[in-house]
Amino acid sequence: MTTHGESTLTRTDGLTAAEVAERVSRGAVNRLTERTSRSVGEIVRANVLTRFNAILGALFVLVMVTGSFADGLFGIVLVVNSAIGIAQEYLAKRKLDRLALLNAPTTRVVRDGAVQVVATSEVVQDDLIELRTGDEVPADGTLTASAGLELNEANLTGESDPVAHDEGDEIRSGTSVVAGSGRYHARDVGADAYVNRIAADARKFTRTRSEIQASTNTLLTYITWVIVAALPIAIWSQWRTVGDQGWQQVVIRSAAGVVGLVPEGLVLLTSVAFLLSAVQLTRRQVLVQQLPAVEGLARVDVVCLDKTGTLTAGDITFDDARPLGDHDADEIRSALGALADDPNANGTLTAVAAALGSPGWTRTGTVPFSSARKWSAASFEGRPTWVLGAPEVLLAASPQRPQRPAPQLLEAVRAEVAELADAGRRVVLLARSEEQLPSATALHPQLPGALVPAALVTLTEQVRPDASQTLAYLREQDVAIKVVSGDNPVTVAAVARAVGLDAGEPVDARTLPDDPEALRSALATHRVFGRVTPEQKRAFVHALQADGHVVAMTGDGVNDALALKDADIGVAMGNGAQATKAVADLVLLDGRFSHLPDVLAEGRRVIGNVERVANLFVAKNAMSLVAILAAAVIVVPFPFLPRHLTLVSAVTIGIPAFFLALGPNRRRYLPGFLHRILRFAVPSGAVAGVVVIASYLLAGSSEGVTADEFASRCPVDTGATAATAAAVAADVACWRPGSGATITLLTVFFWILVVLARPFRPWKAALVGAMAGLAVAAFLVPPAARFFNLDAPLPLVWQSLAAGAVGAVLVEVIYRTSPSLRAAHHEPD
Repeated sequence: MTTHGESTLTRTDGLTAAEVAERVSRGAVNRLTERTSRSVGEIVRANVLTRFNAILGALFVLVMVTGSFADGLFGIVLVVNSAIGIAQEYLAKRKLDRLALLNAPTTRVVRDGAVQVVATSEVVQDDLIELRTGDEVPADGTLTASAGLELNEANLTGESDPVAHDEGDEIRSGTSVVAGSGRYHARDVGADAYVNRIAADARKFTRTRSEIQASTNTLLTYITWVIVAALPIAIWSQWRTVGDQGWQQVVIRSAAGVVGLVPEGLVLLTSVAFLLSAVQLTRRQVLVQQLPAVEGLARVDVVCLDKTGTLTAGDITFDDARPLGDHDADEIRSALGALADDPNANGTLTAVAAALGSPGWTRTGTVPFSSARKWSAASFEGRPTWVLGAPEVLLAASPQRPQRPAPQLLEAVRAEVAELADAGRRVVLLARSEEQLPSATALHPQLPGALVPAALVTLTEQVRPDASQTLAYLREQDVAIKVVSGDNPVTVAAVARAVGLDAGEPVDARTLPDDPEALRSALATHRVFGRVTPEQKRAFVHALQADGHVVAMTGDGVNDALALKDADIGVAMGNGAQATKAVADLVLLDGRFSHLPDVLAEGRRVIGNVERVANLFVAKNAMSLVAILAAAVIVVPFPFLPRHLTLVSAVTIGIPAFFLALGPNRRRYLPGFLHRILRFAVPSGAVAGVVVIASYLLAGSSEGVTADEFASRCPVDTGATAATAAAVAADVACWRPGSGATITLLTVFFWILVVLARPFRPWKAALVGAMAGLAVAAFLVPPAARFFNLDAPLPLVWQSLAAGAVGAVLVEVIYRTSPSLRAAHHEPD
């Protein structure tokens, strides 16, 4: 076995299987640090170690110390919430990780003298790696061979221009191949690779912005400060009112108020909604690499589409070669076949190779294709140099060379190119030069001199059958569409029209100014852009974002990678380049553009449903705060025991929120998520708090004593002894003020639930009906009534329902006086 050293690095047959096994055994493997989801430990910590869990956990312990186990029911809910969150995320993690593994990046390595394709994470130290256009460089090393290799190093240096590399040059992981090919030995792999040792590397994680998560975090910050301020007030007020009954009563009543301030299920339901949406999309062949991207696409109002691979199937086919001047058709086809006989052929040459055989010419020099140059060339022994590229580029160069072709020929060629492009054909120009290329590719190759147009080569692209329907859907949803392509603008416009898009006047991006303001103006007035360079695509994204747009960029080529990464949402095709998929937020695994409506619908469902449930939680928080402050001002006990709020939270918030968060919702996205929540939930919760206090006082006065007197003669059933339980059961009248307040609160919150569930569907009606049935059962079923300390004679029921009805009417008024709230809850039929 060859050991690590000079002899290994100079071999051209690569490592043997035994050498690979030896390096794997000592850990010299390119294990990547990236992952598609959190580890199990991180999942547990994220769902358990939260500030609200800490608050509720401390209150739970205090309530348990008092012996009132029924009032510690919220602690069980806390554990269940965390367990559900952990289980859901773990199951989603397994599915996403398996899918990511199936679509993991691969690398070509030479082992035992043959080229093999292995997972990038299985590359070992000293592996001989073969690079081709579109590949990512997986490890650091020194080039042993280069055929016009150019790397995009923007992720490492900030420079967007491709950098040419020759034999002996150092190359680093995190870069990607944009032109040419090469081979090198992997020197630094895994944690030792440059890409894993710097903060700003190619795969640096950049979190997709989520309005939901940002708004929720802001909301939780507000609530934290409210809890900090309200806790001492709650303890002080309850000490004044029930302190003579012992510290246990103070703890229980204070805990009830503070528990109501904690939105214990909001974060859980938000996370579950994201995760289940991601899992649902995987069944539709959409890999979500960042969960907030599901929501992000719903906020998108501009989609930039690359023609090739998005509007078209991506596979081009050779159509025809039309000789120009006196060039022989057989010679043209032979030249095309010779150019296509290239192991590093781009898409155009691959299509030519599939149609034309190689004449067997001996190649003496090569300039590989580059998206920046837009041409490739090759010299052959005893024959001219042949150049294949964009007609505009080659024709523009021709007059600047000696022995230039006749102006009439150039004009005729331009006219024929325009005619073919108008018909939707993809056109490239084959030109001939007597100037030979150097045997070694130059770092910055120049077009050979005395170019003579020889033939127009046409290729066809199959328009995706689902593209027209998808674009029509996006237009219906008020999403602007920009077609951005490196092809001829006229050709791009023809394809756009073929899929039903009003292309307008196509723009040649080479005529666009660099000034950002002028670029913004051009993007505002045009839809189709051709001959767009990779850097211009990125500039388009920045200009649209500067105009206040949320931008999605789709693409499949290496030249799309920078724009995809800078876009708000990057969407890559599953058959695209590894570098493109690596930076995308979403990957369409089967390459079908028609999945975008599915993702858009999922995003809208998440945003709309999370907004509904957030309103429920925040309304409860506002109610508890108002009740705490009111109880302190008028010096009465907090109207609820923790068990009362557990019941109300379960049937009007927790259980309904779970179904509402995961149910269908086709509401269009509207900005202002947090503003709408605060505008509805805070006043609605405040109304609930006021009518609850009023109901509590009315319940006491209807019995001829004050609520404080009821509290003083009625110690809470702690369940400590049978005698205590019997004593409380014998004097159930002491439960009535809290029972009346609970009925009032249930009435108001059931109406808040009805408002937020609009438009009503049968399943929503069934949900609300089932929850109302559970609430009634808690009062009518004796064991449940004793457990929750509930007793409500019929007069008290009607009195409490009337107070709740007043609150429900006020909630309806709040809703109806805000057009933005009604618009936000509107779903199309």
